[in-house]
Amino acid sequence: MKNVAVILAGCGVYDGSEINEAILTLLHIAKNGATYQCFAPDIEQLHTVNHLTGEVMTDKRNVLTEAARIARGEVKSLIELDITQFDALIVPGGFGAAKNLCNFAVKGIQASINNDVLNACKAFAQAKKPAGYMCIAPALIPFIYNNAQLTIGNDPDTAQALSLLGATHINCEVNNVVIDQSNKLVTTPAYMLAQTILDADAGIEKLVSSVLAIN
Repeated sequence: MKNVAVILAGCGVYDGSEINEAILTLLHIAKNGATYQCFAPDIEQLHTVNHLTGEVMTDKRNVLTEAARIARGEVKSLIELDITQFDALIVPGGFGAAKNLCNFAVKGIQASINNDVLNACKAFAQAKKPAGYMCIAPALIPFIYNNAQLTIGNDPDTAQALSLLGATHINCEVNNVVIDQSNKLVTTPAYMLAQTILDADAGIEKLVSSVLAIN
């Protein structure tokens, strides 16, 4: 039975992990007969967004504490991730992936990635273990892999930024994935393109099954 590490970025599309993407990821891991453990960096969020109004709030929140909302409390600090215990990695999207796991949402091609996130993700890459990134989370990939093929859907500005960072962007429909065989890397647009939860589900289901099929 394969065991998958899932890195979360908080809770909520505008300032954390996209909840539907995270839950669909966990669901399809289980449906494929695999197990999972959620992780998140123990850091303060960039900011907190009122998801009803879209306005930034004054209160400060912790990424690990917020991720526990999605994981029903079953989440560990990212520094506890022992790669030897896992067969694959999956990172759901949501703006938190580009605000908390890295600062791509703020700095674009001048972005940097959180050290704990970088160390964890690079460990999977260097061990040649498969990984899946969805929605905006592929913004992390150029910091982790050299010459990676990936998708964030078809947004030209984001695609150009990732290309400038050294990745090869491939336009992709919401219900499909891009598989970089040499890097054992799978990406899908999810809510970069999805209009409904069914749209998101189609690509995420394919991403999870593709990641688990890579040896």
